[in-house]
Amino acid sequence: MTAYACGRTLRAALLATVLALAATLLTVPAKASAVNALSMRGADVSTAQRALDLGAKYYDANGNAADPLDILKGAGVNYVRLRVWNNPAGGYNNKAKVLAYAKTVKAKGLKLLVDFHYSDTWADPGKQYKPAAWASHGIGQLQTDVYNYTYDVCNSLKAQGTAPDSVQIGNEINVGMLWNDGKVVNNDFTNLSLLLKAGYNATKACNSGTKVIIHTANADSDAHARWFYDGIKAKGVSWDLTGLSYYCMWHGTLSTLYDVTADMRSRYGKDVVIAETAYPFTTANADSTGNSVTSGCSGYPLTWTGQAANFTDVQTTARNAGAIGVFYWEPTWYAVPGNGWDPADINNSGDGWDNMAVFNWTGHLNPNIRWTS
Repeated sequence: MTAYACGRTLRAALLATVLALAATLLTVPAKASAVNALSMRGADVSTAQRALDLGAKYYDANGNAADPLDILKGAGVNYVRLRVWNNPAGGYNNKAKVLAYAKTVKAKGLKLLVDFHYSDTWADPGKQYKPAAWASHGIGQLQTDVYNYTYDVCNSLKAQGTAPDSVQIGNEINVGMLWNDGKVVNNDFTNLSLLLKAGYNATKACNSGTKVIIHTANADSDAHARWFYDGIKAKGVSWDLTGLSYYCMWHGTLSTLYDVTADMRSRYGKDVVIAETAYPFTTANADSTGNSVTSGCSGYPLTWTGQAANFTDVQTTARNAGAIGVFYWEPTWYAVPGNGWDPADINNSGDGWDNMAVFNWTGHLNPNIRWTS
């Protein structure tokens, strides 16, 4: 090759590299990258057990029928998140159901995160209902309830050889859990701290190696995140991993995600996990229940390609900010009759997440979706 040709080739290669980098910077914050990998590449598949019990089928990118956990593992998943409700009317997902599915999860070589809602139904920033059995209990008894219940579920899992690798003490507890006793009012974290300590202590008494996650949906604002985690830290709460939810349509830009993640990591000296994220592949609706998300975010069309691109950029941003894990929330929850949104009427309610799953309405995987380290 002549010197001229060699130089031309090098210039072309350099130009291609610059263009590729510029394209990346359009969507992913151009900030210093932490030397890091995503060791927790997760999927919350809490509705998959019910879907399979109803006969739902799942297909990989080549159209081959397979177990959804095998399909997700093939796409890069190494960690499964399962929520546990105390006594849901339909049975899913109570302790017995989680114990049963945990065997499947572990048999496939996947790690297990158990998400304690401490409720008989959904717990999130807008609602944190006590389980019916604890409804009349005050803060003193609730501490015992949380300790005993957490220890029992953890120890039952451990006894069958499926000890959880990590647990969440509460789900999206932005202003507390087990309301109203455990709600943060007038910036007073006292009661919440007592409940979190009970859950932490129970987990460590069961299995010292299990990591405890404290999870909020505060990826929207560094001020919100600092308010919460400063509040529990001041009360002496211990935790191992900081968990955040991030959905771009609710929590804002990837730049905000980066800033909050990086600050949480440095401020508290604890690893950070994006415990929930997801993105729609369509605006259409598969059943009689309206979709929970009906719009997307700039730069990401509501298509298979757009969904995968958003998930890739969330992973890249989290990794660059120093996070160690990202979990897609309910990727297997396509519209299967009888696998409804309402645990009190699971047979007749529909699925508000059918446009957010990574499997379409016939159970076929988005061929572009990948969990990457």
